[in-house]
Amino acid sequence: MQVRAPAKINLNLRVLGRRADTGFHDIETWMAPVTLADDLRVDLSDTPGIQLTCSDSALNAGSSNLAWRAADLFLRVTAHPGGATIELRKHIPHGAGLGGGSSDAAAVLNALNTLAKHPLSADELETLGAQLGSDVPFFIRGIAAMAKGRGEILTPAPLAHPLDLLLLKPPFTVETAWAYREWSAGNSCPAAWTAPQLADGIEVFNDLETPVFAKHLILPAMKMWLLEHSLVSAAGMSGSGSCMFAILRDARGADALAAEAKAEFGMTLWTAACRTGP
Repeated sequence: MQVRAPAKINLNLRVLGRRADTGFHDIETWMAPVTLADDLRVDLSDTPGIQLTCSDSALNAGSSNLAWRAADLFLRVTAHPGGATIELRKHIPHGAGLGGGSSDAAAVLNALNTLAKHPLSADELETLGAQLGSDVPFFIRGIAAMAKGRGEILTPAPLAHPLDLLLLKPPFTVETAWAYREWSAGNSCPAAWTAPQLADGIEVFNDLETPVFAKHLILPAMKMWLLEHSLVSAAGMSGSGSCMFAILRDARGADALAAEAKAEFGMTLWTAACRTGP
């Protein structure tokens, strides 16, 4: 079964604080899936065990991979007698704040549930997904939503219309746990770097920009550069970074903007034009 696992952006993200009982941070965030996606082939097999192949050799194809863990969890919970095979072709960069690993896990859960004739309800799938990662329930639904708690409490929040985007990621990653720890430590950066913006009726902001920008100065430089461009109506960091997104006034300028960004910040900059929506 061929399936796609979309990336997401956080249009806004507010960190409410760390819970002493769990160690996790409560958040409120408006997330939207985008058309950039990984491609997977997922199949059930009569032979026990999980076989995962991945096009990105930098990623582990064993039990630490979220797609592998999703298959293992599904097979155990449903007591399926066989196994699963997964072919994963990566297009979403990892360590970017775009949710690629969580989306892969959700795609595997949805695909296996379909192939097994739906032994689990949608709610049961989301509960299962939450065991793998806070964003997995969002990707199981696959629609724009407001997320609370750790990110697993979802309320549909559709966009008025699709947003045209350019994603830009420098050649380094940001560890999510580190970003939240640094937020808790109260690190600061110039307020202008993280000031909220309004675009298409959407307030664009991200509380995690403060600690991440304080360490990785290229990111606020990139954001300020984007905001000065006539094509860009708003810009921000997705999740804990390191990927930045620009909301475009006209999608036809995406390629030219990407070329300008690479000339400004280096040819190692990864870029992708996409839009919100499935």
